[in-house]
Amino acid sequence: MTFVTGKMSKVMDTQNCFHCGLNIVVEDEIIFDEKKFCCSGCKTVYEIFSLNDLTCYYDFEKAPGATPQEIKGKYDFLENESIVSKLLEFQEDTTAIVSLNIPHIHCSSCIWILENLQRLQKGINTSQVNFPEKKVRITFNTETVSLQNIVYLLSSIGYEPYISLENYETGTNKVDRSLTYKLGVAFFCFGNIMLLSFPEYFEVKEYWLDQYRGFFRILIFALSLPSFFYSASGYYVSAYKSIKSGMLNIDIPIALGIIVMFVRSTFDIVFDYGSGFFDSLTGLIFFMLLGKMFQIKTYSFLSFERDFKSYFPIAITRINSNNSEESVPIYDIEKGNRLLIRNQELIPVDGILISENAEIDYSFVTGEAIPITKKSGDKVFAGGKQIGKVIEMEVLHSVSQSYLTQLWSNDVFQKNVEQKHKTITDKISRYFTPILLLIAFAGFGYWIFIDANVAFNVFTAVLIVACPCALALTAPFTFGNILRILGKQKFYLKNALVIEQLAKVDTIVFDKTGTITTNKKSNISYEGTTLSDENLFLVKNVLRGSNHPLSRMIYDFLPEGKRYKMTLYEEITGKGILAEINDFKIQIGSNEFVNESKEVSLQQTAVHIKINEIYFGKYIFNNQYREGLEHLFKDLNKNYKIKVLSGDNEGERHVLEQLLPKGTELIFNQKPEQKLDFIKNLQKEGKNVMMVGDGLNDAGALAQSNVGISISENVNVFSPACDAILDASEFQKLNYYLKLSKKAITTIKMSFTLSLLYNIVGLSFAITGNLLPLVAAIIMPLSTITIVSFVTIMSNYYSKSLSVKN
Repeated sequence: MTFVTGKMSKVMDTQNCFHCGLNIVVEDEIIFDEKKFCCSGCKTVYEIFSLNDLTCYYDFEKAPGATPQEIKGKYDFLENESIVSKLLEFQEDTTAIVSLNIPHIHCSSCIWILENLQRLQKGINTSQVNFPEKKVRITFNTETVSLQNIVYLLSSIGYEPYISLENYETGTNKVDRSLTYKLGVAFFCFGNIMLLSFPEYFEVKEYWLDQYRGFFRILIFALSLPSFFYSASGYYVSAYKSIKSGMLNIDIPIALGIIVMFVRSTFDIVFDYGSGFFDSLTGLIFFMLLGKMFQIKTYSFLSFERDFKSYFPIAITRINSNNSEESVPIYDIEKGNRLLIRNQELIPVDGILISENAEIDYSFVTGEAIPITKKSGDKVFAGGKQIGKVIEMEVLHSVSQSYLTQLWSNDVFQKNVEQKHKTITDKISRYFTPILLLIAFAGFGYWIFIDANVAFNVFTAVLIVACPCALALTAPFTFGNILRILGKQKFYLKNALVIEQLAKVDTIVFDKTGTITTNKKSNISYEGTTLSDENLFLVKNVLRGSNHPLSRMIYDFLPEGKRYKMTLYEEITGKGILAEINDFKIQIGSNEFVNESKEVSLQQTAVHIKINEIYFGKYIFNNQYREGLEHLFKDLNKNYKIKVLSGDNEGERHVLEQLLPKGTELIFNQKPEQKLDFIKNLQKEGKNVMMVGDGLNDAGALAQSNVGISISENVNVFSPACDAILDASEFQKLNYYLKLSKKAITTIKMSFTLSLLYNIVGLSFAITGNLLPLVAAIIMPLSTITIVSFVTIMSNYYSKSLSVKN
């Protein structure tokens, strides 16, 4: 049967359009480059691809394109700048970003061509496809190409976008309810056929049954047609595309089973051998669609939980009406609020700049690292990073958490890691279908010589019962549930892969300042020449723009005073701050930075002050370590190698040696690049390294590590280099999170085993003729429910039991 299908497709190819696959009307046939096209539009698209060396588009799948539509004048409204501004996600200088809905996206060829738009149109920088949402996100140069040009380009190659201003403003998209309609039709057909089949089940001798048996059978046949042709159509289309692409997916045996049951049942009715299996057939389709609906709802639930729980536990400084400053969660920001943005701080919302000028780095959004200068009254966009002195802005829109999630998950910041459990699932699925078909045909071949009815039942039941839907759902649902559990406990992971990486960790590297020490409880004292009130206010104004933990602590320690306008502000990572206010030149930072060589032998964590080349003194910190630190390190030391890196001097070595387990490696006076090299060297030794830092001086080390965790303590320091954000209040739970990640992998292995066991048992019953196709169809969604319930119960159980132990 597979051979015949292949043969037919070859015959059809000669009569179909090379580009879109539609049947060609003989009089409209266009031959170009020895290929047949149904219209000039398809021929034009092929010419475009040929001229731009993009014909490998057709290598991914035969006839993947759509027929271009005549849209002249349709998008003239995109000449209106006010309308375009509503569609754009981002627009700054010459760079703009837009996300467009492309309903025609359906295969790998579509993804490939849409992610190579820059080869078709000058001015397009990058394009990225979101396949599940059928969207393409395009970054382009507004001086070279307009949004209207891009829309016409997409339409000319058969990917006309769906643009609705109402949808863009409300953020809603058209909902696809086709599965719901198919499920409704299948349920109607199944229910009525079951009722009409009751007399046949009991084989009673009644006048009306004997007289009208033929009529009822014809009625049952008629009722089965909508279910067979409409409700099950998705399986046929998927199987057909799979065969065309040369890949065997799980829909092939399902479609084959449905067709075999329909043909066999029709044969029985036509030759009066019986009523066929139309009740089982429609029941099979209904329960499979029900299982698919459950699976889709499961994934959407996970997606919702992920979006809802993955907000960042960071805050922003809001300036109140009385000029007081307070840190508030970013999701509490409202339109009209006035915000204070410090050096290296992310702008979380769109707004208007109040300060005289600002330097904004939009590399998170555009990839361009050159800062853009803004003046008072200019619009600033969310996603930019303030560089230099402190600025103030007024909020235009409330914060978009999904936008921040998008920045965090940007491909630029993704690590190339092996997806072990996805690979296992892919390998099993790849061999599953051919093995399943082999078993089904072998079972059919054996039983056909014994009992034809049993043979058809065995063939169909085998194809249905061994569907690996539950197997495919195991890893994503387990990881999704763990993400949700961790999110509730203020540990926010970038994606599910981080869980797998956490389970592999064998070495943990901690930063000291702001990571194992708390920013809130340090005992600060001043040593040196007494600072006048004016000098104190100068120092406080300079520190106001810094996000470094020590800067924030001194800033909170100093008394409130008048505000000064800064003419220069430069913060050098790992060293200190250089600033100018009026005629005063202020240097604040390390002993080395302020060029003060005396007292080098004193090993203390200190911040030194120099004003107009006169050294005044230093603020000394008696660090307060986080609550539960000693117990946490003791637990971690049982299973992990622990190391502590610090940019400070060795003043705290003695305290740390007393506090931490013996053998903990302590390394001081480390610059950011040295921390990065330290991580690299550990990885060269074959270590799986987790770096825990504050996201400021540790960005390079966090990015280099296998897992980078940024500690957040009420400061809006956004680090896309990290893989997870941990609320500082939950720091002592770090060992619990690592244990739970390992248990997640254990849960996946157990559910893999359970799913395979189910398939083996199900197949053994099916192949021996002891499992009806209808029962197999009911069991299939039940297996999915069983696996989902199992991983949910186990992951919740582990989260609670480990929590009690810790």
